[in-house]
Amino acid sequence: MNDLLIIGFRTIFLYFFILLVLRVMGKREVGELGILDVVVFIIMAEVAAMAIEDPKNKLFHTVLPILLLLVIQLITSYISLKSKRFRDIVDGDPSVMIRNGIIMEDEMRRQRYNLDDLFQQLREQQIGSVREVTFAFLEPSGNLSVFTKEDTQPVLALISDGVIQYRHIAIVGIGEQQLIDELTKLGINDIKHIFYCSYEKGKFQYQLKEEFQ
Repeated sequence: MNDLLIIGFRTIFLYFFILLVLRVMGKREVGELGILDVVVFIIMAEVAAMAIEDPKNKLFHTVLPILLLLVIQLITSYISLKSKRFRDIVDGDPSVMIRNGIIMEDEMRRQRYNLDDLFQQLREQQIGSVREVTFAFLEPSGNLSVFTKEDTQPVLALISDGVIQYRHIAIVGIGEQQLIDELTKLGINDIKHIFYCSYEKGKFQYQLKEEFQ
């Protein structure tokens, strides 16, 4: 009977404790969880399960690992916020699956993404033919973003945190020098001052970092 009371108390306590920890970690949709988020949640769930299953184990031995996981997640989130390279290593970059009605076979093989998965996600977005697709991106979250109008460019950061994203400018079809020249015309002489820059509806859109606004 005593063990049942301990299990019940720990279940309720860990429910609200983990709820608080997840709240501190920040709001993220389930489909947008990164690899680090998934690893943290899996370990956290396993630690909590062990505490509930073994009433003789001290509750502090469960709380401490969860707090350490929280600290790790906050640190990696901060590094990810400051470093595009770190984000690319951990979460990856969107991959082009379809371009101008052509399925990118090499990229699909590289991502271990098969035709059944591709067609399923196209059907879910009411796309009747691959030929209708101008761009289809496999996002780091696993979702497929599809563009079907020729005059619609995908939103890609050509510059992120002051760093040119060469893979993105190649996808959009803009040369590095063209990008620099157009930004110079807009009065931007140092790319490092730019928080982000994209090419939308035939125009370059940008936002300066706060310290340069």
